Amino acid sequence: MGKKLFVEEFQGLDFSMKYGVEKTLFCGQSDFQSVDIVETKTFGKMLLNDGLVMVTERDEFVYHDMIAHVPLFTHPCPRKVLIIGGGDGGTAREVLRHDVVEKCVMVEIDAMVVEASRTHLPSMSCSLDHPKLELRIEDGIKYVEETDEVFDVVLVDSTDPIGPAAPLFGSAFYQNVYRCLAETGIVVAQGESSHYEKKSQEKLLSIVSEIFPVRALYNYHNLTYPGGMWSFALASKGPHPLKDFDSSKVSASRLNFRYYNEAVHWGAFALPSFQKDLVGGYLSP
Repeated sequence: MGKKLFVEEFQGLDFSMKYGVEKTLFCGQSDFQSVDIVETKTFGKMLLNDGLVMVTERDEFVYHDMIAHVPLFTHPCPRKVLIIGGGDGGTAREVLRHDVVEKCVMVEIDAMVVEASRTHLPSMSCSLDHPKLELRIEDGIKYVEETDEVFDVVLVDSTDPIGPAAPLFGSAFYQNVYRCLAETGIVVAQGESSHYEKKSQEKLLSIVSEIFPVRALYNYHNLTYPGGMWSFALASKGPHPLKDFDSSKVSASRLNFRYYNEAVHWGAFALPSFQKDLVGGYLSP
């Protein structure tokens, strides 16, 4: 019998990616989405939401390094961090490596993602019981609308703007994020692909450009997202990811990274010309 194949079909695109599945470890349907974890030979364990690849053991460090360390090393003193989404736990793992962080609140809407990750993705979920982490299973959109807490950094670790994640790409959400950020606050959000989701990327940057004085886009490259090159959107009330980046803080932290380093921080903001043509008007100098 041949190996079982999983085919990831990309919404609205005329191509797909195919993976050889050794074993299905988890399969469930939550109130929000289907949740699957499979074992593959090439990418290790892989988390799927609604049939789309979220993370794999082989390349998850790229995404999690870049969503967490770029803003945390940009901010002058990130003591309180809010994560919206991130149910696999990888973003929380990287945030909590920073000694300066005193409290991290993680708000994930789907308990099934968290529990499946605890069981089958321990390399990512290993910090979900960290004493500095407050894990809340609830709607992140409602949380930022109602909370009285103030955060230094907000990380929007979301899926694509479909299903439960769609409102995370809306103006009202970012107005509320602005409200719960401190005066030197920074927000970073999963910023889609300039190749395949350029309308979503442009919409996100147009929204934050109307709310935040500082806006930037930076890129990372992994193996399993369409096109390989994807982006994060960064917006802040003051700190600039290049002008206010002190590279000596990276070496002084004595943290080891698999993707991020000082040069990658600088280089990630060097956008290809087609990207600058697309969204450059929304970005800060």
